[in-house]
Amino acid sequence: MVVPGKYTGLVKQLSQGSVEERKLSLITIAELIESNCLSRVANEEVNNHVHTTYSFSPYSPYGAAFAAWSDGLQAVGLMDHDSVSGAEDMLEACRVLNIASTIGFEIRVNFSGTSIEGLRTNNPDSVNISYITVQGIPAGKFKIVEDFLAPVNVKRNIRNRKEVDSLNKLIAGHGIEKIDFEKDVLRQSMSAFGGSVTERHILAALSEKLIDKFGKGVQIVNFLENEFHIELSESVKGFLSDKDNPHYLYDLLGTMKGDFLLEFFIQPDEEECLPVSKVVEFANSIGAIPAYSYLGDVAMSPTGDKKAQAFEDSFLDELMEEVKRIGFKAVTYMPPRNTRAQLDRIQTLCRKYDFMEISGVDINSSRQIFNCPPILEEKNRHLIDSTWALIAHEKLTDKDETLSLFSKRNPMANLPLQERIDFYSKIGRDIDKKNPGKLENLIKKVYDYGN
Repeated sequence: MVVPGKYTGLVKQLSQGSVEERKLSLITIAELIESNCLSRVANEEVNNHVHTTYSFSPYSPYGAAFAAWSDGLQAVGLMDHDSVSGAEDMLEACRVLNIASTIGFEIRVNFSGTSIEGLRTNNPDSVNISYITVQGIPAGKFKIVEDFLAPVNVKRNIRNRKEVDSLNKLIAGHGIEKIDFEKDVLRQSMSAFGGSVTERHILAALSEKLIDKFGKGVQIVNFLENEFHIELSESVKGFLSDKDNPHYLYDLLGTMKGDFLLEFFIQPDEEECLPVSKVVEFANSIGAIPAYSYLGDVAMSPTGDKKAQAFEDSFLDELMEEVKRIGFKAVTYMPPRNTRAQLDRIQTLCRKYDFMEISGVDINSSRQIFNCPPILEEKNRHLIDSTWALIAHEKLTDKDETLSLFSKRNPMANLPLQERIDFYSKIGRDIDKKNPGKLENLIKKVYDYGN
């Protein structure tokens, strides 16, 4: 959707204004939608993996919810790194905009002591350290999750500071202004409000220093190629040569993430990246759904920040057996990133090990759109049903912990997983998006069906 010019300032305030301005902008936008001054072309798409300013993104939770709405989505999921502090805002924004919502977080874990210890799974920068997600978190558990993640962010910021020190040594000889962690990095984050600080924040700070020194355009292209020795594709050269490029900062930091990050990156230790079993156990204990994030060997990255690289495809069967043993309940993957052969394989393995399949495309750049057309393909459409089942799981579990999709006390616990997902997907679609807490009749349907 292209927002009419007279409303663009209002939309920007959703992410860039003060807390009060964001709330007022959301209310005003909802009124414009109600009066048909703003409209959209709705589709069946969903996206369960949207980052916000509480990790790294151009979108606040309000802004992300509106972007999802404007791109026609029926549901959107918050998925920040090491944080759920934006969850309440996301739930409220989706309620006001009349779309469905789901909450999760992404976290790095270590696989020490498992059968795949020491292997590279889905993390371009580290071996033995993997990304996983915790999906479908009941709203009543947000504070427990924040407390669980707080020590991780403390450890991460110790490493972040060391990385900035290392980066400053690298750039000192190039006449680039020193990066101040508090002023240049923390300023861009929501760490004061429970958000995490990532390498993208550091790269954003570096990008701003480069823009300050060289301006936007061909000088930065020349610097990256000749001084940082980064190989730039023709498309990236075009983006960075365009002084009027509205996505300039995100294109620049994305380029450096793929080719320069390792120059100052410090490997996280096992205090920052918790044991995989500990995180999975925690997720299961709060009625959430721990999911392994399948990446697969990458030939070309749609987000432009990953080089061609081999990941878990060569030992995928062993990996799936191990994550099942550890206690994972789901696998999450991003259809645009994989070939049809990769998707067929991971989907077959999910059925073999009785994993729920959850999809999403990570959004962390203003250049990206929220749409994911591959999810509408016949072989992927079940991922839409899974999203609605995830939504039902999250809302029902918040009211009644026995209704967690994987609870042994669920009245449907003896039914096959796919039957439970199919039924929960119908429940999810029936939840009133404007009043998602009104669930009495739907809870009764689950008990009636199970009995």
